[in-house]
Amino acid sequence: METPPPFFFDTHAHLDFLPLRERLVEELAQARAVGVGAWVVPGVRPAGWPALLATVAKVPEVLAAPGVHPLAAADWNEETAAALTGLLDAAVAVGEIGLDGTLSHPSPAVQERAFRDQVRLAIAARRPLLIHCRKAMGRTLEILRDEGAQRVGGIFHAFSGSSESARDALRMNFAIGLGGVLTFTGARRGPELARSLPAEWLVLESDAPDLAPEPYRGQINRPAYLPLIAARLADLRGWSLAETAAITTANARRVLGLHPY
Repeated sequence: METPPPFFFDTHAHLDFLPLRERLVEELAQARAVGVGAWVVPGVRPAGWPALLATVAKVPEVLAAPGVHPLAAADWNEETAAALTGLLDAAVAVGEIGLDGTLSHPSPAVQERAFRDQVRLAIAARRPLLIHCRKAMGRTLEILRDEGAQRVGGIFHAFSGSSESARDALRMNFAIGLGGVLTFTGARRGPELARSLPAEWLVLESDAPDLAPEPYRGQINRPAYLPLIAARLADLRGWSLAETAAITTANARRVLGLHPY
């Protein structure tokens, strides 16, 4: 009898986005065939929450993390906050939220308001956070400290900061999400972090349909590609693929408050 593949947990996949949404059954079947068996779908815009929830409703192993991404921070208001609060009982996390210093709009002030408010909602609901951070690491960490985010922790998606920043995040109970960039030819910071950070704070993410790993870089990213990221992490850590799956899946379950760990 053929040995089944290890079980992988994808902590960040936009399964509600096209083209994956149109082929969800086929995409997830292909992913399951290579061992990927659980997914977290983060939110981006309030207008996209119905599609996110519809996607999650189709598959028990797909979990919702609604939120307002910094690029949509101008959509944040009292009505949006009330709507998000109403979704959190059925959500595993609040995401994808944070700051993006590469955006000229919305302004930093608008982004920060949406970010802080969502951190507070997550803490009140006892839900972990999925953090988006680009070119704003110091300020992101400062806000998380100010708001006491260590009470819920979460995952830094597509982490691109320094080793020092990563360890600051770990001290606030945030895991580091490792995705397709880890596999890129010439990548340095990501592999170094993957080698040096404590094993219990590493999780896997595809970010499908974006950031496909090698050898599919530049193409549509698919949920079935997650084991390629796991294989790179295994190589960097000297782990077997089965060990990598077990460690990162247990980490994801712990950080997201899912049982068993």
